[in-house]
Amino acid sequence: MAGDAGDTPLPVAVLISGGGSNLQALIDAQRAGELPIHIRAVISNRADAYGLTRAAAAGIPTRVLSHKDFPTRAAYDQALSALLEAVDPGLVVLAGFMRILTPGFVAGFHGRMFNIHPSLLPKYPGLHTHQRALDAGDTEHGATVHFVTDELDGGPAVLQARVPVLPGDDAERLAARVLAQEHRIYPLAVRWFATGRLRLDDAGRVLLDGRALTAPLDLADVIPH
Repeated sequence: MAGDAGDTPLPVAVLISGGGSNLQALIDAQRAGELPIHIRAVISNRADAYGLTRAAAAGIPTRVLSHKDFPTRAAYDQALSALLEAVDPGLVVLAGFMRILTPGFVAGFHGRMFNIHPSLLPKYPGLHTHQRALDAGDTEHGATVHFVTDELDGGPAVLQARVPVLPGDDAERLAARVLAQEHRIYPLAVRWFATGRLRLDDAGRVLLDGRALTAPLDLADVIPH
């Protein structure tokens, strides 16, 4: 469904669980004319997610689908899949969606679902990435946009941004600098997908402009400082 920037905007659904700052970055890029997408729905598993307020302020339909209302993870994912299929998204964007998705759900959106993770994958999949980077004595940290597969935070990576770990950093300060970079790389990766430049092929390779990536791109190389 992706096409040239002049074509019909790509329909997108965004899944959130919290503040929705990456959702806001997408909304802002769309409003600025930098992102040819139409966010058709924002869905949260938590009714108190502030991202729902952000979506409502932008006039985007919202839905709450609480995982607490379902007996199993599979039952929840089946209901979530039905909600998404009704929206008919060309791309599903996970923006702080704190749920481990079942393989069946992931398979239904293969090649059209993104996640952003606050580490330089494959380092530190899962939670508490900033503290783990500090505990390991890393000198740099960052964030990664990747296609979603049924391996937790293990899908093919597209784009990364790096930040230095500074003397005196704690997890909160480091997280804030990483988040600022997330707000840069997520709209960029979505734009590549929406304009037809980026896709996942049948062999699981990331193709950008028809060329397979052997490693995720670095933001500093794409947009030099």
